[in-house]
Amino acid sequence: MAPRVVVEADGGSRGNPGPAGYGAVVRDQATGEVLAERSESIGTATNNVAEYRGLIAGLEAAAELGAAEVEARMDSKLVVEQMCGRWQIKHPGLRPLAAQAAALVDRFTAVRFTWIPRDRNTHADALANAAMDAAAGRTPARPVVEPPRVVEPPREIAGPDSPARAAAREAAGRAAGRAAKTAGSDPATVPASWEPRPTFTATRLILVRHGETEYTEQGRYSGRGDVPLSTRGQAQVRATAARVAALAPTVAAVVSSPLSRCTATAEAISRALGGVPVRREDGIIECDFGAWESRTFAEVREGWPGELDAWLASTRVAPPDGESFTDVAARSARVVRELCAAYPGETVVVVSHVSPIKLILRDALAAPDAFLHRLYLDAAGISVLDTWPDGGIAVRSVNETGHLTDV
Repeated sequence: MAPRVVVEADGGSRGNPGPAGYGAVVRDQATGEVLAERSESIGTATNNVAEYRGLIAGLEAAAELGAAEVEARMDSKLVVEQMCGRWQIKHPGLRPLAAQAAALVDRFTAVRFTWIPRDRNTHADALANAAMDAAAGRTPARPVVEPPRVVEPPREIAGPDSPARAAAREAAGRAAGRAAKTAGSDPATVPASWEPRPTFTATRLILVRHGETEYTEQGRYSGRGDVPLSTRGQAQVRATAARVAALAPTVAAVVSSPLSRCTATAEAISRALGGVPVRREDGIIECDFGAWESRTFAEVREGWPGELDAWLASTRVAPPDGESFTDVAARSARVVRELCAAYPGETVVVVSHVSPIKLILRDALAAPDAFLHRLYLDAAGISVLDTWPDGGIAVRSVNETGHLTDV
């Protein structure tokens, strides 16, 4: 049987950035015996780059040994949290390294990431410092080689068919998706961001844009004006309702903008779901387009060229007598937070308008503001978003319209 191993990894930089190096140790999980060591100077780099390089070296060594399960222990909170998917990887220089580590993770049956204090990572730290000393022309201190020690057995790594996962699925009242490779009770041990997390712990938001109206068809700004669904829009929402019911037979709530084009869409979905009550929520009403209401883009360009350019350039700018996208985003985000708190681990259908849905997706994808003017959302289109209690987010689909083919 391929061994279960512990990888201890560390990295450092003298200057940050400055001369940098890493160290990694692979131990037998049961006995603590050192199976492999890796260390190298990597030139001028930051601490975080060196930490990632140490992790990569340790995972490569574990793969060469034929390990099946790995517990990666590091004193870098940043690397552990990013590899677990809890923190975003904002620095562009770290993204390729995280991707390389992710590719290595896929070579194992299970991987767990655990943060440890620096004083429990002395072997890998000594190897990293020795590499930096050697690169600086100093006589490196001999790494401290610890005697074999019994490593505390790792917590159960919950596999796809484990009783723990089966019980959680049953308790949640619905089947989960494919189980993640890593799980456990350690706060730092959560599924990695590239591996689907257990969906039974996520709140799923099914975001539905209302069906077509006369203004939608004509390409007119339709904000707070209560424009009803067109005949085609009514047919669209019937198809959308059937699709939502197929996506989520069990729904905890249907939440709708108070405008009639949304409430009519929501009521059709409610009927398809067996009568789930529709709750109106002012926070997801469409943007107030002010003086531009009911006008086409061409009309606005002709009448307010300077104001339109400013609006397109900044989400903080509002149309004349209207509302900025920054304000729409704030109220939409508040609704999302409240829904996730009120319906943990459940599915909620949110029927809204193009602007709030775009802003919710922008924030979920950590996309720039230019995203808002490049994403197209069809009337009666569906997008699906999962959010976890630890802040993890997965956008499952955007603007699904296959159900509208025959409408």
